[in-house]
Amino acid sequence: MTRLWPRSNPADVPFAGQEEPEVAFRAVRRAAADLAAGMPILLQGGEGGVVLAVETLTQRALGEFLALAGAPPLLLLAPARAAAILRRRPEEAGVGAGVVGLDLGENPLDPELLLRLADPTAGEPALKPGLAASPDLPAWAPAALALAKQARLLPALLAAPGRPEEGALAARLQILSVAAADVLASVESGPLHLQRVSEAHVPLEAASDSRIVAFRVRETGAEHLAILIGRPEERAAPLVRVHSECFTGDLLGSLRCDCGAQLRGAMARIAEEGAGALLYLAQEGRGIGLTNKLRAYRLQEGGLDTVDANRALGWGKDERNHGLAAAILDDLGLKTVRLLTNNPEKLSKLSALGIEIVERVPLVYPPNGVNDSYLETKSSRLGHLLS
Repeated sequence: MTRLWPRSNPADVPFAGQEEPEVAFRAVRRAAADLAAGMPILLQGGEGGVVLAVETLTQRALGEFLALAGAPPLLLLAPARAAAILRRRPEEAGVGAGVVGLDLGENPLDPELLLRLADPTAGEPALKPGLAASPDLPAWAPAALALAKQARLLPALLAAPGRPEEGALAARLQILSVAAADVLASVESGPLHLQRVSEAHVPLEAASDSRIVAFRVRETGAEHLAILIGRPEERAAPLVRVHSECFTGDLLGSLRCDCGAQLRGAMARIAEEGAGALLYLAQEGRGIGLTNKLRAYRLQEGGLDTVDANRALGWGKDERNHGLAAAILDDLGLKTVRLLTNNPEKLSKLSALGIEIVERVPLVYPPNGVNDSYLETKSSRLGHLLS
């Protein structure tokens, strides 16, 4: 069965560059994949332009980018990263629409230097004069950063207006073009189709009567799981846990977080009740991906908390899409639930998406001597209810 994503009626999604929303979303995902592979991308909107991700930059890609560029490039960064480079407060760094464009001045387009400018864990850049925030930010700059995030890359890109003859050259180089408006619309709407792919009985240590149902988002290929214990569909309000994957905590037993304890504790609690569900969502690191989460850990070792570490990398405090959980619960017929969570935002987001939550059931574990400050940050800055 394939279901439309909540909030994503194809007739209403404001995609600009294509007649069909699904076709437009496909174009955005292909552009994100090419960006991750180190290729320039043309962004349509206004005068349009060309962008290249710093994290996957190569000399060949840089040459192609410069051949398409109609002016010296800017370095697009998230405000927090630009402020750190310019040694200013974010509000003084030319924030604009959530993006800062840096004029590189006398600094060369050197891949190592650019990576150090983009990645706070890569070392301090040796700068020459002239680096400054530019007042001339292209209108499509927010879409460029959004596309990098969809590729799970550092939100840092070289950007320039395109040459008048860019179309023929881009076609010869097989450079993709995508509408900036479509990139932003894909962020707002979420993927369009969720498909139930397979199901199997998988006895677990915590519960022998358990099934795993696999779902796939058609447009991205991302796969998510629902672990069903007993027959939750027969309960009026079954116990449900919405759990984002955590490779380090769930699989390796990392002491830096409480994710592994919550995963195992939730399954044990659901098994005690005899029926319920645990959604295991591929949204590592609150949606920033494993590689970026490890970068955030490096920054935490330098004194930042989990929120500020994400922001220093150019990400938000929580990049997850709660519409995914709502869509899976709807597919499973679990529209009324008791939610096993400490996160009030999860309650409000799922409620707004049509899931009736009749009770919040806490899932609290004491600090282990390593994650004490992490748990304090979850409480004080993310609003988690840990007492």
